[in-house]
Amino acid sequence: MLKPKIVSPKQFIHEQPIVHGEAFGVLCWNTQKLTETPEFQRTLERVLTDFPCLFLLLQEAKLSAKDNWLLPHWSYAVASNIQTRRSIYGVLTASQFAFREAQARLSRKREGLFATHKSYMLSYHALAEGGSLLVVNVHAINFVRTNQFSQEIELIKEDLLEHKGPLIVAGDFNVWSRQRRLSLLQFCQSVGLKQAIMADPHLIKTYRQHPLDFIFYRDLTLQETSAIDTSKVSDHNPLYARFTL
Repeated sequence: MLKPKIVSPKQFIHEQPIVHGEAFGVLCWNTQKLTETPEFQRTLERVLTDFPCLFLLLQEAKLSAKDNWLLPHWSYAVASNIQTRRSIYGVLTASQFAFREAQARLSRKREGLFATHKSYMLSYHALAEGGSLLVVNVHAINFVRTNQFSQEIELIKEDLLEHKGPLIVAGDFNVWSRQRRLSLLQFCQSVGLKQAIMADPHLIKTYRQHPLDFIFYRDLTLQETSAIDTSKVSDHNPLYARFTL
């Protein structure tokens, strides 16, 4: 396993800004490195038909070094945490809105079990009336002490404090203990985030009875949510939220 290159794969082909009052869906999914399998791709197509969205946030995405993305008609950017000669692994943010900017981040700490970093992605998407929506796709660090986990969450906070517009923060936060949940709660309060409560919470991936996956938001109107049962594909089910600006 190699530390990923500074330049991560990306493709920006859309120019459409987000219009005030426009509704858009967000699908967030830890894919367990199965994104190249036919079963995953068939399931994703079905989910996108049933839950139309304009933002797709994947964690543990796996991409071939030759064919970077399975949805060629989407704009996307990858924040990789592992890179080999054949494959790239990390978080992937895809959208059919314009990307103004995408910034890949690596955790400072390495996970003790595998000695690899985790990654997260900040992507800025233009608003028609000016400013931008910031979308943060997170796969939080695991297998480290709670104080180290909290330090990594604080780094994400530092990236967000200067952004004054609407905000979505979503992903697999690995908050499998009371102390980690408290750190995440404090982070959300410090940047004004609300949690999108899922309509089917029993379908959310848990560990030690703690849910791991979340969608948070700020300065948006939440219309609907759903945790989607796709348990035959990944050990996590995708989360869906629909917003208006």
